[in-house]
Amino acid sequence: MTITKTTLTQQVKQTNETAADDTSSPILFTVSNSNVATVTLNSPDNHNAFDDAIIAKLTDIFLEITAHQHIRIMILASTGKSFSAGANLDWMKRMVSYTLEENSKDAQGLALMLKALNFMPQTTVAKIQGAVFGGAVGLASCCDIAFASNKASFCLSEVKLGLIPATISPYVVNAIGERACRRYFQTAEQFSADKALLLGLVSEVFEPELLDDAVYKLTTTLLKNAPNAVKQSKQLAFDVANQPIDENLINITSERIANSRVSTEGQEGLSAFFEKRTPDWLQEPTSKEDK
Repeated sequence: MTITKTTLTQQVKQTNETAADDTSSPILFTVSNSNVATVTLNSPDNHNAFDDAIIAKLTDIFLEITAHQHIRIMILASTGKSFSAGANLDWMKRMVSYTLEENSKDAQGLALMLKALNFMPQTTVAKIQGAVFGGAVGLASCCDIAFASNKASFCLSEVKLGLIPATISPYVVNAIGERACRRYFQTAEQFSADKALLLGLVSEVFEPELLDDAVYKLTTTLLKNAPNAVKQSKQLAFDVANQPIDENLINITSERIANSRVSTEGQEGLSAFFEKRTPDWLQEPTSKEDK
């Protein structure tokens, strides 16, 4: 059954009304009138650490967002002082007694969640206000854009526990490069938001009190752009990365720009530009709450 926009919004509303009286609800999920989804890790007492149940819930939410094309942006946020401390201690204790097969199945759950986040067609934005440890570095790496407080700190801490950052590694290597990973995978050094900016893990760094406003301004900018063109541009980055600039790639990219020029959005965007009017996709939120 296809879920309509109204039904999805009602489901989200019901979920959060139920969670409103339950401060232990580990994930909050809202969709604004401007079609911006916000997924919030909500376990501040344990620094938003996650376990297999939270991973499964995040996977469901990410896939739900993916399936609803009217949602244009997904903000990944968290409550409390930390963005996420990575794996929950109780979950890690359970892992100790798992067999190899059980550990493989368990790791697959995390891998599927990261894949769902990384390849979500909507623009994804991580809003990072504090510590980002272990697997949480993978969450930040999977998002298209990461805005961080200058108080945030990062650590690929797995080797301290005799483990390796295997499941998150494809995304972290994509974000900061092989050379940096060869250092931080091995050293488990903690590094600052400014260092994360230099490495490419985060996009911009702000004073803590300016972080919310920066994310709001970013979503305002994104919502001014043609929805399908934005999604196609994200896919374009995936498709051309690390490809040889040969005749095949030239033909593919030429065909894509040609298709976009004759598309409904392309025709509307060009017409609006030359006619000095607002394109029909543009929507302006009436307030920050609408986002």
